[in-house]
Amino acid sequence: MEFPVDFWGIPAHLVFEILGYGAGFAFLMRERRIHGDTVDSENRAWLILAALVGALFGARLLALIEHSNEITSDVPILFLGGKTIVGGLLGGTLGIEIAKKILRITVRTGDVYVTPLIISMAIGRMGCFLTGLPDATYGYHTDLPWGVDFGDGARHPTQLYGILALGGIWIFLEKWNTPITGQRFQTFTVLYLIWRIIVDSIKDTTPVEWVGLTPIQWACVLGLLWFFTYGKPGERSIDEAN
Repeated sequence: MEFPVDFWGIPAHLVFEILGYGAGFAFLMRERRIHGDTVDSENRAWLILAALVGALFGARLLALIEHSNEITSDVPILFLGGKTIVGGLLGGTLGIEIAKKILRITVRTGDVYVTPLIISMAIGRMGCFLTGLPDATYGYHTDLPWGVDFGDGARHPTQLYGILALGGIWIFLEKWNTPITGQRFQTFTVLYLIWRIIVDSIKDTTPVEWVGLTPIQWACVLGLLWFFTYGKPGERSIDEAN
């Protein structure tokens, strides 16, 4: 296989990003239909909009911070970076919390997002993998038999590791059916942020580091602190919330 991959001239990253958004929305509707929701359709629509706006802002902001060393008078800040999953996840969560304050929603609303997020993120990671070196999501060079040559020698395919990690988190959450509203989303986010702190330690694609951690790893640390304090789910069962 030669990287980057495209489909009839369309970059694989764009194809899988669109597929990820579409699948995520479809599974969100499915989750609401099968498991119910803690808010009505109108409020959910506002929360989805807030999540999208927050995710786009967070994903872009964290990517810019990652490439902050490249900001010069000759390279405008708007042309730097791309998007990051961690920034999108945390930004989307913050967007929802702000919207909930405005809409005066007090119940936890995140559980319905978990399966759609896992599916969407896994599909998007496949696009990152097929993009190869330009996506800058690969790991260190390795001699391990499953290393992938993106064009400069075998490297850790951290994008595929991410898909496996998401699958593992989903299996764990499916087997652990918590009765506490909000705990499913909190557990998913905590496990994913911990995973990113670990896996990003074998990447060499971020030139900016503070005290040995990349901006994404620091964002994960801050996210974990938030979810163990303000983000702690309330002691209400799903049945009571519905």
